[in-house]
Amino acid sequence: MIAPLKERASSRAAGDTSAVRLDGVSKIYGQGKNGLLALDNVSLSVEPGEFVCLLGASGCGKSTLLSLVAGLDKPTAGRIGTEGRKIAMMFQEPALFPWLTVSANVEMALRVQGVAKRERQRKAAEFLEIVHLGGFGAKRPHELSGGMRQRVSLARALAQDADVLLMDEPFGALDAMTRDLLHDELERIWNERELSVLFVTHNVREAVRLGDRVVLLSSRPGRVVEEFPVTLDRPRRTDSAEVAELAGVVTGRLREEVMRHGR
Repeated sequence: MIAPLKERASSRAAGDTSAVRLDGVSKIYGQGKNGLLALDNVSLSVEPGEFVCLLGASGCGKSTLLSLVAGLDKPTAGRIGTEGRKIAMMFQEPALFPWLTVSANVEMALRVQGVAKRERQRKAAEFLEIVHLGGFGAKRPHELSGGMRQRVSLARALAQDADVLLMDEPFGALDAMTRDLLHDELERIWNERELSVLFVTHNVREAVRLGDRVVLLSSRPGRVVEEFPVTLDRPRRTDSAEVAELAGVVTGRLREEVMRHGR
């Protein structure tokens, strides 16, 4: 059984800082009267080795928040700190290069780091083994199922040697069984590599199934309105009574927030 977060965290050296910290972060798109406030004074932290899931209605700024943490955009106000940790991001779509092999897609992350060709090939094969795609390196993306393409995307993210993994609804387009299998794979890799994960989803049960903590954002502009610690033992099952019970509580609070904003 995977050790609960509080047990794993206690083995770390005292004085560890947050893997990700947002202090009073706001983001406005546009200027003046036409400006759109996407995030409003968001403060949030992800501790080393913690798995945090973000929930909220469509358009509440979840993806914007990930983009800011990844450095793909800059906040209008506030501060984002990662203490020099390496960041990797997985998007909703695998975003693989269709003309490259599976192995070459993973190698792209290593090429950017200046890794020599032979070492790139060796490491790509290693990361494909980690996501259970050993032997598929010579295939092209179109020869793989949707779930397998997302595994390639995960292998490419891991190849960036990241400490923090940002995931923007990576399993949203997959069928329930494939999604459940990838939950297991992600949990295994997260635990083995002691990653810090910030995971965006619309699926409340998925959030409870995976997270150490579920953070609920308000409708636009996005604000942190409530946090739910998930103390259920791992491994968890999406259809378990315990996951369903907590998911029901979170869903009720999410519905209140959506109705409060008339959405």
